Amino acid sequence: MVIRGGENIYPREIEEFLYTHPDILDAQVVGVPDEKYGEELMVWIKMREGAEPLDADSLREYCTGKLAHYKIPRYVHVVDEFPMTVTGKIRKVEMRELSVDLIGR
Repeated sequence: MVIRGGENIYPREIEEFLYTHPDILDAQVVGVPDEKYGEELMVWIKMREGAEPLDADSLREYCTGKLAHYKIPRYVHVVDEFPMTVTGKIRKVEMRELSVDLIGR
């Protein structure tokens, strides 16, 4: 769970919504530190073959009116693969650490 400005946000809910985007193959949402809200949302996205990579603005445009404004990820990171354990589980803790480095916090 991510707590953004006092709102409890469940990453799974946002991930399930993002699966409806025609160009997104997989999405993983993590919380990253934010001075104003405590935490902010960042989504890691695997794009479908041949799809144009999304940026934060195009993702925000897709989500506006369909998700509550505070559930729309502020940061977008397009990847080929997610960090995985040897047993094939996604390592969200590692993703969060890498995300902090990516946004420079």
